Amino acid sequence: MWWSSLRLALILALALALSACGFQLRGRAALPFEAVFVEGGNPSMVVDLKRAIVSGSRTRIAANAGEAQAILKIVGEMREKRILSLSGAGRVKEYLLVYRVAFSVSDRQNRPMLAEQQIELRRDMTYDDALLLAKESEEAMLYRDMQNDAVYQILRQLNAAKLPPPVEPED
Repeated sequence: MWWSSLRLALILALALALSACGFQLRGRAALPFEAVFVEGGNPSMVVDLKRAIVSGSRTRIAANAGEAQAILKIVGEMREKRILSLSGAGRVKEYLLVYRVAFSVSDRQNRPMLAEQQIELRRDMTYDDALLLAKESEEAMLYRDMQNDAVYQILRQLNAAKLPPPVEPED
């Protein structure tokens, strides 16, 4: 009996502590534009970006650059695999996986809203020759995870982008 009331008190204390620190569930991102056109990048990255933009905000994906308030251009994307450590026999024990994405955001008139940015993500991966297929699968999963992280970092950068002031026609 006293155990259940103690447990209830602990749960209540945890809930109050989380609400006091400002914790809240991730809601919809309020991107500062109505339509975005995404160009460049590998098809998987583009699909993930479009899905995240549409599902996370009221912003829609434009069919072409002329319909968009913002143009998100994936300038480059690179995957790299480096040897991190070797065994005493000279065999690879660990790899460092690196994933880089460079992007920029401009408006229809090609005025920069965000200068070219680069996101670099790294993951360590242990390696064993005896588990070759499992390690290849783990590597693919780690790259996919880094790509997802990059998508959400790009969204946060998009959220910070500012629309340039409209160009006033000269008299």
